[in-house]
Amino acid sequence: MPRPGHLLTLAVAAAAFYLYALASDNALLGLLVKPIPVLALIAWLSTSPATPYRRWIILGLAFSVLGDILLAIPRDLFVFGLGAFLCAHLAYLRGYCSLTRRPAYPALAFALMVGGSLFGLLASHGLGPLLIPVALYALAIGAMLWRSLACGGLAAVGACAFVFSDSLIGIDRFVSPFAAAEYLIILSYWLGQWLIAASVGRSASAKVLIQSGTHSAGSC
Repeated sequence: MPRPGHLLTLAVAAAAFYLYALASDNALLGLLVKPIPVLALIAWLSTSPATPYRRWIILGLAFSVLGDILLAIPRDLFVFGLGAFLCAHLAYLRGYCSLTRRPAYPALAFALMVGGSLFGLLASHGLGPLLIPVALYALAIGAMLWRSLACGGLAAVGACAFVFSDSLIGIDRFVSPFAAAEYLIILSYWLGQWLIAASVGRSASAKVLIQSGTHSAGSC
């Protein structure tokens, strides 16, 4: 089993090669190395104790790898990539629900605002046949963001970075393309995935803290 240090080196090297591929417009190199950082996270998590939360996070990472591959292929597979990342968000959502199910109404209001604002912005610029798929995706990331904020900690920060990356994809594709989009999208995406994966190591203690806070507040 690879050591964490070796996996980190592999992930950083692959990330550097992918950024080079973007700069040099090398689609083949990008396709080969783009999935490696998230695959390294899966390998890292496979060494941690098995829990329901870890299982759902690994599943979300696996769907993310599929999405990475589909979006890196030099064909218009956006809808299929969207579907893969939709499944990733749903897996993360299920994982967060395994930690806590408290309502967290302020988090819900914030998630509704973020998801609704993003969908409204994209829809106002015309989505055509993608209207329903993007609406479902916005609903999924809003729900995922809500439950991550209810959990707090690394899970919440990672989910926010992931949602930020998704928002940049939508803005760049449907609203107004901008030069640094690809770099900002992938860097915030990797940051989000790393933080979400890192939250697995703290999930047990986080669950205890969440539950104790819930009991003290007298809510369920």
